[in-house]
Amino acid sequence: MEKYIDLALKEAKKAYEKDEVPIGAVIVKDGVVISKAHNLKEKNCSVTKHAELIAIERACKKLKNWRLDGCDIYVTLEPCPMCASAIQQARIQSVYYGVGCGNSETSAIVEKIFHTVDRNKPVAEIVNCENAQCKDLLQKYFKEKRSTNL
Repeated sequence: MEKYIDLALKEAKKAYEKDEVPIGAVIVKDGVVISKAHNLKEKNCSVTKHAELIAIERACKKLKNWRLDGCDIYVTLEPCPMCASAIQQARIQSVYYGVGCGNSETSAIVEKIFHTVDRNKPVAEIVNCENAQCKDLLQKYFKEKRSTNL
């Protein structure tokens, strides 16, 4: 688990270097990395260019299937509701994230999405890895943003 969070962190650092919110995602199936991505919202002027959504899109293309059964996703930050819905709809089995979003209301919504039973099965496992490096990178980014906007 830790090695995949580390790969997601490398992706987050790429986002940081591009002045994007430093979030990275990695999708793994049977121990093989299927896709990697980082946030590209600013570069693409698109609200949907979250790391998770880009990684899902790439994984679907690679596997030639929108169903990502048997896949796990590793993300540096707890997914937002939009990404949680995409993860659940893609049938990803497990979610591992480096740090929680810090908002209990948002976390509750995400949990509800992950456990929704509709046409797809709910996400089987959700794990907060409590990775200090993920937290530190996000805090550094936002601290720098706040100091430049004063």
